[in-house]
Amino acid sequence: MKIGLFFGSFNPIHIGHLIIANIMAENVDLNAVWFVVSPQNPFKKSKTLLHEFDRLDMVEMAISDNPKLKAIDIEFHMPKPSYTIDTLTVLQEKHPQHKFRLIIGEDNLDQFMRWKNADKILEYFGLYVYPRPGAVKNELLHHPKVTVVEAPLLDISATYIRNRIREYKSVKYLVPERVEHYIAQKKFYL
Repeated sequence: MKIGLFFGSFNPIHIGHLIIANIMAENVDLNAVWFVVSPQNPFKKSKTLLHEFDRLDMVEMAISDNPKLKAIDIEFHMPKPSYTIDTLTVLQEKHPQHKFRLIIGEDNLDQFMRWKNADKILEYFGLYVYPRPGAVKNELLHHPKVTVVEAPLLDISATYIRNRIREYKSVKYLVPERVEHYIAQKKFYL
C-alpha cells in the first residue's frame, strides 16, 4: 500500500486538516493517510501544546468514521524532539510492505531544505504538497519527487481556534462536533 503521512501537532485537529487528508486519501494514488501526531515539533514552542495523548484522542475522534484515515503515535516512543526523517525511517523499517509519502503544505517548502536530511526525504519518500495561503512559489515544486495536489486553499489555524476558545467564542464547524464537545468537557485551551 502507498500511505501518505500527515505530520502535525494537531493542537487541536480541525476541518482544514480533515479536508486535506480526505483529498489525499480520495483523489491521489494513496491508499490511506496516517496522521502522525507529534509530541513536540522542533520548530515550535511546546508551552501551548496539550498532552500528546489528548491530541491523539481528538484525532481519533475526528477520523473515526473514515477507514482510509488512521492516527498513529509512533513519535511518542521516539527521542524528542522527533525529526521527520527519523520517523520515516522507523516507519519504513516497521512496515516494509508499504511505500510512504510525506504530505506537507506548500508554505513548508521554503524551510524544507533546512530539515534534517531533507535530501534523503525527497529521494526515498517524496512529497505530496497541498496549496497554502501566502506560500511563495518554490523551485521544489518542479522536483521529480514532488507531487503538487489540487486542493482548496484553506486558511484555518489551530492558533485561531485556541484563541477563540480562550475568548469563550464558538468553534462550531471549525472542529468536528465530537472534538468540540471533548474540548469543552475537558476545558482545554482556557
